[in-house]
Amino acid sequence: FFLKSIASQQDGTMASEEELEVRIEEAKNEVARLKDEIKQARTKTMDKTMADVAGLKGGLKEVRKPPSVKLRRTLKGHFGKVYAMGWAGDSQSLVSASQDGKLIVWNAQTTNKLNAVPLRSSWVMTCAFEQKKGNLVACGGLDNLCSVYNLNQQPQQSKAMKELAAHDGYLSCCRFIDETRILTSSGDSSLILWDITSGEVLKTFLGHKGDVMSLAINPTDSNVFVSGSVDREAKIWDIRSGKCVQTHDGHESDINSVQFFPDGNAFGTGSDDSTCRLFDMRCYGEVNRFWNDSIMCGITSVDFSKSGRLLIAGYDDYNVIAWDTLSSGKQQAFRLNQPHENRVSCLSVNPKGDALCTGSWDALLKIWA
Repeated sequence: FFLKSIASQQDGTMASEEELEVRIEEAKNEVARLKDEIKQARTKTMDKTMADVAGLKGGLKEVRKPPSVKLRRTLKGHFGKVYAMGWAGDSQSLVSASQDGKLIVWNAQTTNKLNAVPLRSSWVMTCAFEQKKGNLVACGGLDNLCSVYNLNQQPQQSKAMKELAAHDGYLSCCRFIDETRILTSSGDSSLILWDITSGEVLKTFLGHKGDVMSLAINPTDSNVFVSGSVDREAKIWDIRSGKCVQTHDGHESDINSVQFFPDGNAFGTGSDDSTCRLFDMRCYGEVNRFWNDSIMCGITSVDFSKSGRLLIAGYDDYNVIAWDTLSSGKQQAFRLNQPHENRVSCLSVNPKGDALCTGSWDALLKIWA
């Protein structure tokens, strides 16, 4: 009797496992069907291109382009590949991080070096400037740490004010929300919100299925941010709930860079699939795609002009291209003339909108205006 009861229990367990597998498979099929329905519904509504819609208001103003946009300054001082840069809130100072193991703070107008911070790890991948007071800079990379430095307290010391440790993978991007909070993204597929003063983790954001490569904070609502990942998805997150509120797909390869449109309702992405895309959160979809057949390489970084009319992208083939966001997406507004002699690793428009900085593996940073 005892053996019979064990046998019947095993039969029941096997049956329930089989039932569970069947139900899981049915649920997967249902999800795939619903996704397909959503895709079809979105395709029906996309009846016009951005150029068609923009043209309804009459002729568009001509974009200012080279030769009026030209190289104004070259910042020389790094002896290794420049991997990241970020403007300060005053639109004049900027910080750059290089694999020579230095974090340099520059005055972009005079080209003077205001500060040079030697880093514990030279394998740096990201850096950021605190926007409101401009006293803090942060960086991180293959050391899995986000190191925060106070420029006022320790001009000649290499010791970080705070080292934020919780990620299990490399640090790909960091962005200050304010003087007390910073967001980081990592190769461990997570993003973390930190309290800088205490060094504690305030929230961890999980949902990506691959390395998170980039993040950007909404310029009109600092509770909202976007992330881009090698899982080909861009996700919108809400800090208050700690959850993903939108997921945007469409890219065919890794998303390397994300940046919000100036009004905070849309965002741009740059990917290894050779395209930049513009997604609008209000319609929950892609509204423009920027590429042409001559572009065969990936995009490392993207940013918008102050008005949002231009989406500027840095490419692996040493080029910087500006796209008109109100065009059909095939025509370039302009490209900078031989900007660098190696891969363009980072670029950013300053908060005032009157200058663009590009950084490259050729160890130079250049200011264009």
